[in-house]
Amino acid sequence: MKKIQLAFMLLAVVLLASCVKDNVYEGPSKIDAVSMSPEAPTSFDDVVVTVTVSGLQAVKTATLNYKAGTTSGSLPMAGSGNTYTAAIPAQPDGTKVTYTVTVVNEAGYTTVSPEKEFTVGDKPSDFTKLVLNELYGAADADADKFIELYNNGDDPIKLKGVVIKKDEEETWRGLEGEVIMGHSFFTIVGAKGTTPRGFSSGFSSKKSVLVEIYDPNNNLVDKFQRGEKEDAWGNQSLAKVSGSWSRCPNGTGKFMITDTPTLGAKNPDTGTEDPTVVQ
Repeated sequence: MKKIQLAFMLLAVVLLASCVKDNVYEGPSKIDAVSMSPEAPTSFDDVVVTVTVSGLQAVKTATLNYKAGTTSGSLPMAGSGNTYTAAIPAQPDGTKVTYTVTVVNEAGYTTVSPEKEFTVGDKPSDFTKLVLNELYGAADADADKFIELYNNGDDPIKLKGVVIKKDEEETWRGLEGEVIMGHSFFTIVGAKGTTPRGFSSGFSSKKSVLVEIYDPNNNLVDKFQRGEKEDAWGNQSLAKVSGSWSRCPNGTGKFMITDTPTLGAKNPDTGTEDPTVVQ
């Protein structure tokens, strides 16, 4: 009888130890680190959040929860093992974003990270890097004529409030959301309002013309001048140019005549001199 009692006591001890061991294995996961990239996001950046997890149980789900201004969202995080990531979509300049990560492991335990935050901040646009890059007025249809801008800098330039004047009159104004990225092109296609965001005046390849860019503070940034004003711009007749006036080389050179328009693409490195263009 004593032997039977002893056997039951030993069995109880084993079962108790097993339960204690299972409880250890079924504990919550630990969130070791939460990081974001880039660390100083702009309105052009998706923010990648990375979480590192440890624990005896495998991760079942990892979720990125965020609030940006008055909107919020939850994103499943992708990964395996101990590392998981998800990206918060780019937000407008000045937006405050808060976020947490929720991890649920295979045992059903939930762990939530401390809340983190960042504020979206754009660099001021450097309008000195903005140039007129190509002008094409020889098309038969006004809808095919264009003015091309180029950003010689590394950072985006917001075009809201940028004004293009033709013959000293405003013909186009940049709107919210119109941006030219670093070392990129922005084309304004269509003369006389033939397209939704075209320039409102005509554009001839055989008359005197003045095209100017002004920044939002009304500072002259760049200009293209062919011929002279005399009594009025457009009244001086000049030889018809069948191609484009393009900066050669692209973005930095003098205006040259190039045979084939390169809408939204790199200009040739050289062209034909136009003595009627004031450089």
